[in-house]
This record gives sequence, structure tokens and C-alpha cells, in this order.
Amino acid sequence: MRILFLGDIVGKAGRLAVDAMLPSLVEEHKPDFILANGENSAAGLGITSDIADKLFRSGIDGITLGNHAFHRREIGVYLDAHENIIRPDNYPPGTAGKGSMTLEKNGMKLAVANFCGRVFMSEYDDPFRAADKFIEGSDVDCKLIDFHAEATSEKIAFAYYVEGRVSAVLGTHTHVQTADEGILEKGTAFISDVGMCGPQNSIIGMDREIILRRFTTLMPEKFEVASGASVICGVVIDVQSDTGRAESIKRVLIRDIH
Repeated sequence: MRILFLGDIVGKAGRLAVDAMLPSLVEEHKPDFILANGENSAAGLGITSDIADKLFRSGIDGITLGNHAFHRREIGVYLDAHENIIRPDNYPPGTAGKGSMTLEKNGMKLAVANFCGRVFMSEYDDPFRAADKFIEGSDVDCKLIDFHAEATSEKIAFAYYVEGRVSAVLGTHTHVQTADEGILEKGTAFISDVGMCGPQNSIIGMDREIILRRFTTLMPEKFEVASGASVICGVVIDVQSDTGRAESIKRVLIRDIH
């Protein structure tokens, strides 16, 4: 089984970059499943039903979210109605939507879960115990987790906690692709952060001048997605479909997309 996972899609720039490059990525890597984190796809914060539909039509099989999952309040109804888009599984009980999904294609099954970290983040339920519940409740051999977290230490700790029990732990949220991809001893693929799909000459996708003013004046100002060339960040993972053990993980990085 081959999985292509695209990092956080940021705004219209990120969506257009994905539309432009996904066909060639599919041609080159021939993935069985295509996943993407879409929590920043609506003007940099949240996701809308229209955007989610367009991402699915582009060829993405499953969408994960994160701490901005409910920035657009109306998305709750969409999350309840659709199976292939998930918000973090460690939201409190009763929250709209679901935190895991099972994708099936060509006789292969892939279980996907989404969790938010707690270090430097909002107050979420314990992702470690929530991961136990996901793992124990799924009878699918191949399991992938999008761990949406700020602290690298928490991401690494989480990966070791579920090592050997899931096929891959992919870090998202910080929008900067890390170079620590690899296979842990018990067969779990890991990377601290997949990176983003969005404006290249930006500060994690946002307009540089606005962010610089916020740092230098401490005055609040509305974020705006940057313009110009875009970048695509992702990973390609090969997994033994009969055992769920990862065989390889390779970073994808495409710059200067116009």
C-alpha cells in the first residue's frame, strides 16, 4: 500500500497549488490513498463545505483537520454528514463529526485518525489515551495518525507511544517540513512535521509584513494568506498491507509553483 499525505493546505494559494500538482504527483508516485490536512484551507483558518467538496473532487480520498477545525461554525453539519473528513479525535464527547475514518480501495483498507497535541495548544482530551481507544477499536492492519501538535517533543513522544501499533504518525500544524523522517524500530513511519501546501515566501503561509508588524509592535492584526509562488510539502509512505508495517517514508517538496 502506498499513501500520499499532503501537509496543511493554506488558503486559496495552497488549494490552487494542490490542484496544479496533484495529477503529476499521482503519475509519479501512483499512491493507493491520498490524504491531506485541510484545516487552513479557507483563507488560512478552517475549512468550508464547498472547499472540502473541491478537495475531494481533485482526487483526495480523506481530509484531516486540527485546532482550527471549527473556525467556520457551519462545518459541523458537514462533518456529521460525511465519512471521509475527520476532526481531532480528542475533542470532548458530543462534538460534531468524528475523529477517525476507514478508507477502502481496491481491496485495501486504511484506518486514519486525527489527534491534537496539548503542549502550547488549547485544552484537549488526552491524545495518548484517545490513541489507545482508536487502535484497540480498529480491526484494520494499516493505521495512520495525523498528530496535529506544536511541540516537537510531544510529537516524538507520541510516535514512540504508539510505535508498532500503527503504520505511521505524521506531524502537522507547524507548516515547516522537518528532515527527521524515518521508520521506527517496530515498523512505524514518522516525521515531526509534513510541512504545508501554500505560499512559499511567507511566514508559515501568512503575509510577512503583517506577521512582522505583530512581532515588532505587539499590536493585534488580522492574518492574511500571502500571495506569490507556492510550495507543496508532503510524504509518500509504503506500508505492508498484510502486517501494517511501514517499509519506507519519503518527503515530497515542490517549490516555485505559479
